[in-house]
Amino acid sequence: MFDAISAEAQDQIFREARTRNGWHDSDVPEALIREVYELMKWGPTSANNSPARFLWLRSDEAKKRLEPLLTEGNRPKTMNAPWTVICAWDWNFHEKIPELFPHNPGAKEWFADEKSRFDNGFRNATLQGAYLMIAARALGLDCGPMSGFDMDGVNREFFESEEGEMKHWRANFICNIGHGNDDDLFPRSPRLDFETACRVI
Repeated sequence: MFDAISAEAQDQIFREARTRNGWHDSDVPEALIREVYELMKWGPTSANNSPARFLWLRSDEAKKRLEPLLTEGNRPKTMNAPWTVICAWDWNFHEKIPELFPHNPGAKEWFADEKSRFDNGFRNATLQGAYLMIAARALGLDCGPMSGFDMDGVNREFFESEEGEMKHWRANFICNIGHGNDDDLFPRSPRLDFETACRVI
């Protein structure tokens, strides 16, 4: 059994963490981004199916391809972020089940029909996107998740025209990552209390 992490760590990941719109002009090395992935990959998914895929945009050229596909308000903060990740999922994620769930490789067939594949792929990839943000915050980075973009356009621009496995990736949401500043930071919004959001039966 583990002890609870410190209150300071809880603050860093949840209570004091904010959705960032502005970014410090400081380098975030690729090695740190790789650490984020290596930490988040341990989060649970159904049958360990791990459907999430992540396309990391760092160069100005890559960001320029994304820029016109974002809603207007999401463009400046994305262009100024050190990293932008398209959190996606692989429509053919089930093909990896024999590798990822070796004690029951036949579990691949659980996701053979399109409804099951969509439901499980999208749900578990969304979970993994959340794990990614928690991992980034745990490693001292800030996040700016967003859903204001042309999803079909992103799929066409970055995935459908690719060769190999990447052409089967589908966008879910986008997240800017770096060291955030307080520029354009909204006042902290309220959250629902336990009595409103929960029931115990």
